[in-house]
Amino acid sequence: MFALASCKNTTCDKQPGENMQSQTIFERGNKLSNANFTGNAWLNSLIDSDSLNQNSVGSVTFEPGARTYWHSHPAGQIILALKGVGYYQEEGKPVVILHKGDVVKCPHNIPHWHGASPDSEFVQVAITGRENGPTVWHEAVTDEAYNNLQK
Repeated sequence: MFALASCKNTTCDKQPGENMQSQTIFERGNKLSNANFTGNAWLNSLIDSDSLNQNSVGSVTFEPGARTYWHSHPAGQIILALKGVGYYQEEGKPVVILHKGDVVKCPHNIPHWHGASPDSEFVQVAITGRENGPTVWHEAVTDEAYNNLQK
C-alpha cells in the first residue's frame, strides 16, 4: 500500500517529457498584487505565524526578472532556493547568485532584496521571524540597478 501511494506522488504523475528535477515541491500559490515587488511573483503561504509559532513560511515563485523591493526583517529571514537561478543582495554588498539547494541567512534589520535572474524563474521558500514585528519595506530595486549588477 505504501509503495503505491509513494508512486502516485512521484513518477506516476509525471507528464510525457517532463523531467522530475523540474517539478516544484509546492504549488505556485496566489499572484502577489502588492506594491512591494517588481514583475510577477506568486506566494503559497505554507505556515502563518501565531501564538505557538513565531515564524511564517512561504514558497515564492518569481518570473524571470521579478524581484522584491529593498526590505528588512526585525527578526531575520532564511531563504531556501528550490528551483531556477535567483539573486540575493544585502545593502552595500555584491549580489549573490542562488541555485537549487543554496541557503541564505538574512540578518536582522539588514536591508536586502531577492528575486529571479533575468533569464530564469526562481522558486524559494522564505522562513521569516515575526516575533519582533512585520517586514519593513523600502524603495524598489530600479531596473537600472538590477540590469547593472556586478556578478
